Amino acid sequence: MILVTGGAGFIGANFVLDWLHDIGEPVVNLDKLTYAGNLESLASIASDSRHVFVRGDIGDSALLAELLARHKPRAIINFAAESHVDRSIHGPGEFMQTNVVGTFQLLEAVRSYWSDLPDAERSAFRFLHVSTDEVYGSLGPADLAFTENSRYEPNSPYSASKAASDHLVRAWHHTYGLPVLTCNCSNNYGPYQFPEKLIPLVIQNALQGKSLPVYGDGRQVRDWLYVGDHCGAIRRVLEAGRPGDTYNVGGSCEKPNIEIVQTVCGLLDELRPDAAGPHARLVTHVADRPGHDRRYAIDARKIERELGWRPAETFETGIRKTVQWYLDNQAWAANVTSGAYRDWIESNYGGRA
Repeated sequence: MILVTGGAGFIGANFVLDWLHDIGEPVVNLDKLTYAGNLESLASIASDSRHVFVRGDIGDSALLAELLARHKPRAIINFAAESHVDRSIHGPGEFMQTNVVGTFQLLEAVRSYWSDLPDAERSAFRFLHVSTDEVYGSLGPADLAFTENSRYEPNSPYSASKAASDHLVRAWHHTYGLPVLTCNCSNNYGPYQFPEKLIPLVIQNALQGKSLPVYGDGRQVRDWLYVGDHCGAIRRVLEAGRPGDTYNVGGSCEKPNIEIVQTVCGLLDELRPDAAGPHARLVTHVADRPGHDRRYAIDARKIERELGWRPAETFETGIRKTVQWYLDNQAWAANVTSGAYRDWIESNYGGRA
């Protein structure tokens, strides 16, 4: 049995689905079901006895203690986090509460549980914390990619809160001996991603003939990683990672945002042509995000060298799968884009000239 937190979110849901399909070990899935947590993403395993869903908060220490005592997981994978930079700018408080205080409460509950395990189970136990490349700050055009030894320089409330959680995880290992593992990943894309993020936002807006908002000149560079590859990396780190270590997980695929938008538009032109003309006609440059990091890039040689992991998907294969998935699953997308979501999109992009 493993315990997954945030397993109804984008990466967490993909991980749970892949885990049950590829590994088959039972999963307890704890998720608060905020706006980005969606049980429809897990509909295919709704009747699977290997999946136990619990609605709850990682900040609820009593619930955590009860779940750990009842299910006795051999490992915990922590996906639970507020994760959208724009939302963190508008309202940083929730990010501090979930990403910092919540991680602290989770670590304390896990430490208490782990300390009481029999020696063999205690030795085999792992706590894997999923984080982001944004904790490292921004790179210049000629700077080397982030390594596991890069200095932390977070520039948004979101990345600052994730940096704080990383530091807590590290401290609980060095102070208490908790056998932790940390993965810092690059930009994920793929099925079940909430449509506030760039790729699904472009797909959904383009299908509805709406503008495709691009911040500034659109030349912000990100390292793009297909979510299925990220899930495979997490499984490998859990299996063979060295306790206390950090592993950067990237797609070795640096691309500017405007190129991503143009690629998605080109695929939509091919797969779902619009009689009004090419979808790229809808691209609209809007005022840039405050403090927008210019470039992220991940050096993933450590995980390849030590654990033998590398991404299976190229960007070309991954983005085609992603666009096709959204075309085939418009009901899912429509159900998650509630009135509250539409209000959010208007508040974030509507006032940007």
